[in-house]
Amino acid sequence: MGIISWIVLGLIAGLIAKALMPGKDPGGCIITILLGIGGAFVGGWVGKTLFHVQLGTFFDLRTWGLAVLGAIIILIAYRLIFHRSRD
Repeated sequence: MGIISWIVLGLIAGLIAKALMPGKDPGGCIITILLGIGGAFVGGWVGKTLFHVQLGTFFDLRTWGLAVLGAIIILIAYRLIFHRSRD
């Protein structure tokens, strides 16, 4: 997959992760996109490292699942970091 595919995948994965984990987060749409892109990379790494699953093509279901999983991981970490700093 090319870089544009990763950006689009990350954008959609970030939106899906945000829908699965609703709540008030600092940042707006740009932060969601960046978290999704980072999540796509984290999900790919988690899949390769822990589950020994290779990423497929853009339309492969496991690619999307790993990207959303990574975006959820990043979103949880983001909420933990910024929740503590505001207390």
